[in-house]
Amino acid sequence: MKIAVCIKQVPERDARLRIAPDGKSVAEADVATEINESDQYALEAGLRLAESQGGEVVAVCLGPDKAEEAIRRALAMGAARAVHLNDPAFQGGDAATTARALAAGIESEKPDLVLTGLQSDDAGWAQTGVILAARLGWPSATLIMEIEPPQDGKIRVKRELESGWFQWVRLPLPAVLTIQSGINTVRYATLKGIMGAKKKEVRKVAPGDIGLAPGDVGEAGRKVQVTRLHAPEKGKGAEMIEGDPAAAAKTLVEKLQKEAKVL
Repeated sequence: MKIAVCIKQVPERDARLRIAPDGKSVAEADVATEINESDQYALEAGLRLAESQGGEVVAVCLGPDKAEEAIRRALAMGAARAVHLNDPAFQGGDAATTARALAAGIESEKPDLVLTGLQSDDAGWAQTGVILAARLGWPSATLIMEIEPPQDGKIRVKRELESGWFQWVRLPLPAVLTIQSGINTVRYATLKGIMGAKKKEVRKVAPGDIGLAPGDVGEAGRKVQVTRLHAPEKGKGAEMIEGDPAAAAKTLVEKLQKEAKVL
């Protein structure tokens, strides 16, 4: 069984972030990074399936040269090899152009199953996985919390719904699953795994290698434009009204009427 797992390199959760000079992105040059959280769970799910069913896990990542840090981490955890979509043309895309590039890269691998994280920690669109499935023309399921071993060319999975509800669905393979954080316990990369990752294959891919033109992907192909990125705006400080309760209540009502204008 061949399982492709999409991973993304994102800033660490406790990293200090700065807005880039363009006002539309994060300056990531010196920011510590890690594999996107839900992608780590997807990778662990893929590794467990491959170990129980036999086969291999191929990590697929779209990103600049620096993204090889995340790729090597995935290889150290147990992925057999990786596909790195690495070209300036791929950069600056939206969910649709990213999914288009990933789909083209994945098609060349002909996997039986594709796993992605539910959403990225940085952008949080939660769209790439389902658009990827549409591009491939494969069935998909989202918010996966449990995966059963495939049987008779189908796979049964448990989806998380709202208010504590769950749903079991069965899909024919090949299929795409977006994995929810918490589905499993993510393993640590061992020293042996880290050393072995240095020797594993990372196939570099440019748009032309997978039948795409530079205008199809990245900034050139995106339809959604970011107009502004900013830190949360702080509201005005709170005003404490002290003194006699009756007088304080009268003052509060006056402020709500005259200043806040909500009464």
